[in-house]
Amino acid sequence: MAKKVNTVPATPLRSWKASHKFAQIAPRKARLIIDLIRGQNCAEALEQLQFNGRRASALIRNVLKAAMASADEAEANMRQLYVADARIDGGPYVRRWRPKDRGRAHPIAKRMSHIRIAVAEAE
Repeated sequence: MAKKVNTVPATPLRSWKASHKFAQIAPRKARLIIDLIRGQNCAEALEQLQFNGRRASALIRNVLKAAMASADEAEANMRQLYVADARIDGGPYVRRWRPKDRGRAHPIAKRMSHIRIAVAEAE
């Protein structure tokens, strides 16, 4: 019979999370930005987001700052923080109607996102 080997947990022991629910941006647009910072050092990620011209970068930067503030309150080593988990989940969407010719109407989906970021200390 094989013995069980203790494995390292997938998530670090000390991690801090922040989220922004119902952000008024399409998940597809925000995922382009969140993929840039996943796994990076937090200072580098903030710098990357600061100089990115897309609208999603400001929303993601605020969530990252909130997660870093939570870590700072818990007296974490701020130099060793990295983006452990960053994801964009699709939220609800609101249907609007665009008037078209001859009395017709075409639907428009105003999509929302849930931005979730977790930071952790590097070991």
